[in-house]
Amino acid sequence: MGMVSGMNENREPEFPRRHARTRKFTLGLPHGAAVSPDGERVLFLRTGSGTDAVARLWLYEGGAERELADPAGLARGGAEPEAERVRRERARTRTAGITSYTADAGVRLAVFTLGGELWAVRTDGSAPFRVPAAGPAVDPRLSPDGTRVAYVTGGALHAVSVEGGDDRLLAAPEGPDVTYGLPEHVAAESMHRDRGHWWAPDGDALLVARVDESGVRRWHLSDPADPAAEPRTVRYPAAGTANADVSLHVVTLAGRRTEVRWDRAAYEYLATVRWDAHGPLLGVQSRDQRTLLTLAADPDTGDTRVLAETRDAHWTRLVPGTPARSASGALLQVTNDTATDTYRLLRDGEPVTPAGLQVRAVLGVAGERVLFTAAEDPAERHVWSYEPGAGCAPLTDEPGHHTAAAGGGTTVVESVTAGGSATRVLAAGRPPAALASRAEEPAIRPRPQRLDGPDGLCSNLFLPSWHSPGDGPLPVLCDPYGGPGLRLAVPARGWWTLVSQWFAEQGFAVLVTDGRATPGAPSWERMNTGNKRDAAVEDQVRGLRAAAAGNPDLDLDRVGIRGWSFGGFLAAAAVLTRPDVFHAAVSGAPVTDARLYDTHYQERFLGDPEKYPEHYDRSSLVGLGHRLSRPLLFVHGLADDNVVAAHTLRLSAELLAAGRPHSVLPVPGASHMISDDAIAENLLWFELAFLRRELNAGAPAYV
Repeated sequence: MGMVSGMNENREPEFPRRHARTRKFTLGLPHGAAVSPDGERVLFLRTGSGTDAVARLWLYEGGAERELADPAGLARGGAEPEAERVRRERARTRTAGITSYTADAGVRLAVFTLGGELWAVRTDGSAPFRVPAAGPAVDPRLSPDGTRVAYVTGGALHAVSVEGGDDRLLAAPEGPDVTYGLPEHVAAESMHRDRGHWWAPDGDALLVARVDESGVRRWHLSDPADPAAEPRTVRYPAAGTANADVSLHVVTLAGRRTEVRWDRAAYEYLATVRWDAHGPLLGVQSRDQRTLLTLAADPDTGDTRVLAETRDAHWTRLVPGTPARSASGALLQVTNDTATDTYRLLRDGEPVTPAGLQVRAVLGVAGERVLFTAAEDPAERHVWSYEPGAGCAPLTDEPGHHTAAAGGGTTVVESVTAGGSATRVLAAGRPPAALASRAEEPAIRPRPQRLDGPDGLCSNLFLPSWHSPGDGPLPVLCDPYGGPGLRLAVPARGWWTLVSQWFAEQGFAVLVTDGRATPGAPSWERMNTGNKRDAAVEDQVRGLRAAAAGNPDLDLDRVGIRGWSFGGFLAAAAVLTRPDVFHAAVSGAPVTDARLYDTHYQERFLGDPEKYPEHYDRSSLVGLGHRLSRPLLFVHGLADDNVVAAHTLRLSAELLAAGRPHSVLPVPGASHMISDDAIAENLLWFELAFLRRELNAGAPAYV
């Protein structure tokens, strides 16, 4: 394989190590911004450097940054809480220290936890101080006036004075399977609801979710690498089985408790909750997810009334940030406009965004102004605003993915574009400023070529920087996600594009294709209803053939595929069902039996497994083991409580019984995402060696 002038541009044999120890080049990036209502103060989180995983709390004010709280300077001696929320937050952020915070309405006081202890800090320059709690605290929420902190310990909801003392037990669990103030599994994993208690605007009461998991199936997760360790028991609502029993209550600081009433048998999912100046507002969804009710609740009586009813023949989409209300009480929703095949923002039932502009989330409402994300091109995501009289206006235009937080005349925009990640502060009457990034800069420069394929398929093709057309054939590596959660073929330098380009530098043509059911128009997202496997695989085949038609250097006799989670499922499905196209696969943490994944996610696309067993059969890999004729490598964390290791182990046993050779790489102690730096680093090398060997892809000349 030849070399050309300039080929060293992307030569970085240290990339896997740097990718791992920088947590995919995210450490050191500002994130989690909160803007004060007057636009003068911005709180945000940032680690100390691109390799430091300890997050600190920062303040941007008057054009300058100031550190408010550094965990290293705070004495901690509390017991670590063992709540599922803590484990999931750490897995999501892959950081330590201050991983989240809560602020008062004026953004002058912030509260956070360290080692289960409550800490508070003011923006006036005074030192952080400890807030005494009744036990290891989880999910603190500061009252709007900044006088009290609500928190959960031992499944009970408390509220304590910020100044210390007067800790009130507001709701105590009646049994070992009951919690107050925390989200249940499907709310946190599949419904965008990561909390379970909400303050009233006046700070005198809270809306509190009561979760009873006694009817939810028990699963026992053990660590085979530590036979002395007790198995961890979790309540997991697998498709077709019982969900947690979730109710909602108004609990006052004086001790009065009122249940919020709706038909919980017909609408068992408590999807959204907020308490604004007009009162409690909630969204409840039917088990089949085809109906979503928006309810207003009377906090004194618990009575509810229907403000809006949304129906969909397939499923109603839960859009983050909705429903909401403006200062005047106008109801804000995002619904599927079937006439235009568009997710549109509605104000009191009337669409206020144009056809073709797909609204993805509402970021905030200030007065009558709505801040939201949307785009016409499904590969992009931009920040928009809407205000009556002014209409809709985009706040970002550079291709990429953008999100924002706003207050007063200040908007903080977090962007990921082809140039990397940046956080800008846009304040009325002031020049744009930037929150400093301390992230390491990768040496690799992704070089994606966008390919628009048939019927809406979108792909990015990554070629080696040292390769010129006609140099010779390149083995192909498909590197998709391909599922409903996200798109990867985007015009942004995210960690996934860095990994794709790194594999390309090793001598592959790397193809990332977003097929049907990835985020897009409503009809596009619903194209996998009843079958999550076959269309996803076929779209990878179509994307591959379309790319090869315009790039004759792609060698279709040597095609590999790799992926994680849904991408892992897709990779294994590819070699099992289309061995004529795909010649080797790396499958990370795949769902192999659709019946073993959670209710809200699976039933959205596949329905009730008792009613539609054929949907689950068509969306599973178990039962196909006898068809394997290509090299297949599984990687799975043995402590995974999202996609449990049983998925890989059951299919592996089936393959072994059928006499089908394959490889399994178990990772002891790892959850759904690999958090150990050394393992994450070496996993990339292990995958590379496997793919080179099985695709007869020799190392490029410079390695």
